[in-house]
Amino acid sequence: MSESHLDYSSLVQSIVVVILSASLWTLLRNRRRLHGVSSLSQLRGPRSQSWFKGNYFYLFNMKAGWEFHKMLAEEYGSAVQITGFLGRKQFYTFDPKAMHQILVKDGSLFQPHRIGSGGLLFGQGLLSTIGEHHRKQRKMLNPVFSIAHMRSMVPIFHDIADQLRSALSQRVQNGPREIDLLGWMARTALELIGQSGFGYSFDNMLEDVPRHKYSVVIKDLVPALTKLAFARFYLLPLALKFLPKNIRIFIMNITPWKTLHDVRDMVNYMHELSVEIFEEKKRALEEGDEAVVKQIGKGKDLLSIMMKENMKADDEDKLEEAEIIGQVTFIFAAMDTTSSGMSRILHLLALHPEVQDKMREEIVKARRERQGSQFSYDELVGLPYLDAVCRETLRLYAPVSSMLRKSTADAIVPLSRPTCGVDGNEVREIFLPKATTVMISILNANRDPELWGPDVLEWKPERWLSPLPESIVNSKMPGVYSHLMTFNGGSRSCIGFKFSQLEMKVIIAMLVENFRFSSAPKKEIFWQMSGIASPVVVAGDDSEHPQLPLMVELAERDL
Repeated sequence: MSESHLDYSSLVQSIVVVILSASLWTLLRNRRRLHGVSSLSQLRGPRSQSWFKGNYFYLFNMKAGWEFHKMLAEEYGSAVQITGFLGRKQFYTFDPKAMHQILVKDGSLFQPHRIGSGGLLFGQGLLSTIGEHHRKQRKMLNPVFSIAHMRSMVPIFHDIADQLRSALSQRVQNGPREIDLLGWMARTALELIGQSGFGYSFDNMLEDVPRHKYSVVIKDLVPALTKLAFARFYLLPLALKFLPKNIRIFIMNITPWKTLHDVRDMVNYMHELSVEIFEEKKRALEEGDEAVVKQIGKGKDLLSIMMKENMKADDEDKLEEAEIIGQVTFIFAAMDTTSSGMSRILHLLALHPEVQDKMREEIVKARRERQGSQFSYDELVGLPYLDAVCRETLRLYAPVSSMLRKSTADAIVPLSRPTCGVDGNEVREIFLPKATTVMISILNANRDPELWGPDVLEWKPERWLSPLPESIVNSKMPGVYSHLMTFNGGSRSCIGFKFSQLEMKVIIAMLVENFRFSSAPKKEIFWQMSGIASPVVVAGDDSEHPQLPLMVELAERDL
């Protein structure tokens, strides 16, 4: 045997030894790493209702969903195994420590489930980007959501509130009248974000129906998307992965599914309008300051500031035009969640007249002290009962009840309190393999009796007028707002949550000061668990169409 052959054989043996040693070390390391860590299959959970859709039917059911999520919390605790598409196991949680790991500590490992389809629906804006693109966009948007900038927006908010007051006063001047408040809140929220966000007016608030098509489109989009939830979250990602764009469009167009075609048309319209708004703003900026000042918002709107900042930014921080156009998505995100929140407050005030009277008394007293002038930002924030009503509503009735994440790598998620596994043993940490879907329950995180106490399901604004329980204060809840998950947490938390609160307070304060709200006779309201909660009339002629009919009358202000 030649010396060269011996050298070659020794080299091969050395390589094999190195590979086997590395494999053994990796195996032992993983065993040590996973020692005491439970697999997802060790968590308890509900029986799958379908081999194809798993627990999907009840998780996203617009009518039965509330009770199903309540059952999950009561029977299985804050860490649950649920079944998804084709029997795949998924992780359902509202455990504070688990949410902190997923949203904050390992936030980069858990992408929003909508990322695959979000760009198709809403463009390349903040809602649809990840990584460096998301960081750059957020950095560009941060200044326009500062307290200083919001203070400058208050006069615009008051002007729109005055338009709404005038419109409703005209309709109830001859006595109480039933009015669909959801429609008016949607129009108001759209005008608020339109003027302050983009220097664009959608509505003169005069006619009974909105003059702008966008008002109708944006109101119908979320319920339609909810009907497409399964296809959007489970089938569309596969189509994006394996089918070219022209084939996807062809299949969509020939599929006999009205809801799909409706969403297609609404998304196309929203994109066309976004481009129109952007181009109009771009022309004004190119013409100079005089043209900008003549626009609605006078150049202080979110889009104008962002475009100016982008022009001054270094090359590595500049956004492409498509990304800026995508920010008009905020019209959708800010408008629909805010209008849902304001509508829920009005519905609750109609059901709790004593709370409504107490709030009116606070607002009228504060107005007298100001001798009738408009509230400033700090004065609105300083109305304790108004703030308590807003916080309690956003706690118990968050507009968005859950969010989905997907792991991009293997991860270990700890729990703040152990749960009982299928074998009866305690589970303290859970191993989630790559590509595991995670459902974070905002609903149950905000309604956890172990943190908030036994009265957690009661709507009690007074709970915010005294110190909160130590259990919730010390829970390390990762949410950015009041120990709640309503506005998410971590690097993808809602950038405009303070903006939304200000909108709500300006409008609700004006409405309660000037009007009295009560339930409409023989009309029971049910809130659907759509992507963003929406009210419908039970057993009505149009029971699937979102609406909130309430009796409205002029308020007696001499309290």
